[in-house]
Amino acid sequence: MDQTQPCPCTRGEPFGSCCGPILAGERSAPTAEALMRSRYTAFAVGDVDYLRRSWHPRTRPAQLELDPDQRWLFLEIQRTERGGPFDDTGTVEFTAHYRDDSGRGSLHEVSRFGREGGVWVYVDGVVTA
Repeated sequence: MDQTQPCPCTRGEPFGSCCGPILAGERSAPTAEALMRSRYTAFAVGDVDYLRRSWHPRTRPAQLELDPDQRWLFLEIQRTERGGPFDDTGTVEFTAHYRDDSGRGSLHEVSRFGREGGVWVYVDGVVTA
């Protein structure tokens, strides 16, 4: 992805100064919300390696394949609970909007995050209607 393009996470910053360095492993996400945004960006740009790296080892799937026909459109964060720079756990509720062969859709999830070796990782989530 072009480093000067707007980051898919919808924070309004260029990819190269927003989620790009996190996906590249140049720095880690400082909060659970930042990790959530970087993971959304990884889905949007098809970075399976980052998604696996940022997943807690206990809950990480053995295989992860992305749907090549699914295009992620934008992300909305509804709420965060804890997940700050001095917390060990956090929750982020979000809605991710997409388009696929059947039209537009959305995924609403309440995700749990934790620290593994001092770095934020995705633990699991509950998809809600």
